[in-house]
Amino acid sequence: MGQPEVRDLTCQVPGPGMPPGLRLSRANNNLDVVDHAGRLYLAFRSAIFHFASPRTWLHVVSSGDGGVTWRHETTVHMGRDMREPRLLSWDAKLFLYFFEAGRNPFAFVPGRVFVVVCHRDGTWTEPVPITTAGYVPWRTKVVDGVPYMMRYYGGEAIYSPSSDPIDVEWLTTDDGYEWTPVDAEHPYVYRGGASETDFAFTDSGDLVAVARNEAGDGNGWGSLVCRGPAGDRADWTCRADPRKFDSPFVFTQDGRVYLIARRQVAFGGRYDLGLRRLPRPAQTVVYELAYWATRKRTSLWEVDADSSTVSWVLDLPSRGDTAFAGGVRLDARRWLIFNYSSDVDGADRAWLSGQLRPTRIYSQVLAF
Repeated sequence: MGQPEVRDLTCQVPGPGMPPGLRLSRANNNLDVVDHAGRLYLAFRSAIFHFASPRTWLHVVSSGDGGVTWRHETTVHMGRDMREPRLLSWDAKLFLYFFEAGRNPFAFVPGRVFVVVCHRDGTWTEPVPITTAGYVPWRTKVVDGVPYMMRYYGGEAIYSPSSDPIDVEWLTTDDGYEWTPVDAEHPYVYRGGASETDFAFTDSGDLVAVARNEAGDGNGWGSLVCRGPAGDRADWTCRADPRKFDSPFVFTQDGRVYLIARRQVAFGGRYDLGLRRLPRPAQTVVYELAYWATRKRTSLWEVDADSSTVSWVLDLPSRGDTAFAGGVRLDARRWLIFNYSSDVDGADRAWLSGQLRPTRIYSQVLAF
């Protein structure tokens, strides 16, 4: 198979196809996309900047023409930050999950997870909490008719001196509201510094997952590439990678496993700079500051399921504050990928500089 190609780059938000009167702010970022009932649905966060703010709206729009024009579906505003919108098309319903965060831009404080449901008649419910505080839904998907969610608990430890572990949970549901472990013997599939996690199944039935390990643990800092054998998919074996694959989106194509995630341009791509003479909390701070001060891309990678290694394939059009990809399959060879970025024709800013400036949501066709 030859090198994949990126085609038909389109700025969707803000864009001429957005519904008239939709309230858009400067930073349009966290997003998800899904096919549902013959339409393409896009959920995204719109706020004054990347960081927590009470001036945040979650919008859901849908398109019947592949993203050329969009119809407004629903908007959620709670007077506090809301993040990680996740769409799940299952049981003839469309579920939107998200978590409430705080109002302080200098703190990451996960609150409750909420769900909003679109029924068959097209009506949307009001948000309903489905967890207590502290949970973050990272990825939802349906595989072979089974709904799954990757969720983590304890994310406030990522940006604090706390050494409390973070639990990554692999869940399923019977009704879309109550989520329980896929394997009751493994209530969490990883405990340590990992948070954002996505997965796919190989042709042999094994589970392959990529997890961001920003808080750090005995495996260092960066990311983890994990595998659960077909007979016991919740029993993970993980390999450390010093690169940090922020906001992982994992999928398969032609029997191979791919990842779209944020790429560090500096330091050979490393997040873990190996400063082991520093105490662990100091390392976390230094690595985070170095990461903020350097340039980023949203990139396509290939994951070798046998060796649990990750190889860079190509960069999507992106720069500044960027990543948080989602995608839907168009046909046997093409995916419609959405991600957010600073202006792709603008200055190639450091990540922090981009986080303080406007960001846009782009779509592109990824052709294999």
